[in-house]
Amino acid sequence: MAADYPVAKWFAALRREWMLYHLGDPRFRFMWDNPPANEWVALDCETTGLDVKSDDIISIGAVRIRGNRVMTSECLELLVRPDKQRISAESVRIHRLREQDVAQGLSADDAMMQLMHFIGSRPLVGYYLEFDLAMINRVLFPMLGMGLPQEKIEVSGLYYDYKYRQLPSHTRIEHQTIDLRFDTLMHDLGLPLWPAHDALNDAVMAALAFLKLRQLG
Repeated sequence: MAADYPVAKWFAALRREWMLYHLGDPRFRFMWDNPPANEWVALDCETTGLDVKSDDIISIGAVRIRGNRVMTSECLELLVRPDKQRISAESVRIHRLREQDVAQGLSADDAMMQLMHFIGSRPLVGYYLEFDLAMINRVLFPMLGMGLPQEKIEVSGLYYDYKYRQLPSHTRIEHQTIDLRFDTLMHDLGLPLWPAHDALNDAVMAALAFLKLRQLG
């Protein structure tokens, strides 16, 4: 493994140069800088629905993590004006954001500008982060020619690995069923469960879970 490390590092550097070469807007080269040591950004979005191809982001919450602390004084909370999609009654029941609540929000492009500067080059943390990034990257592609380049850390994956290691070896199977629901995860880790489907709340809870799972190894 040690012998492979220089090769992996070389490929990472090559990939970085390739992405910078194809970057649509050179103002955002800072996202490829070396990240600050022991810093991350936890991220969450609320949307008009669950279709990554047609639904819109209506709120973004993000908070920085430094060392073993969630820096709630360094957070980002944005309301985003949807481009085309109306907010369905079902979505309002989930996140409690109505069309009049976001009508004066930022445009999606302006929200992305603020988000990119807030994140910088820090790795991203989230719970089912893939969906949030798919929504964000759909807005970013016309601006950058690519999505967010930072390292991604999935809290549900960390939790799965933690629970899997606790199983007796004779009971382990390749696709062991483990309850990955967020309320189950937070309760099991002894962490506070705040009102869900609020983007900033969800980002802070994901950050707390990330730190706890790092401590548990």
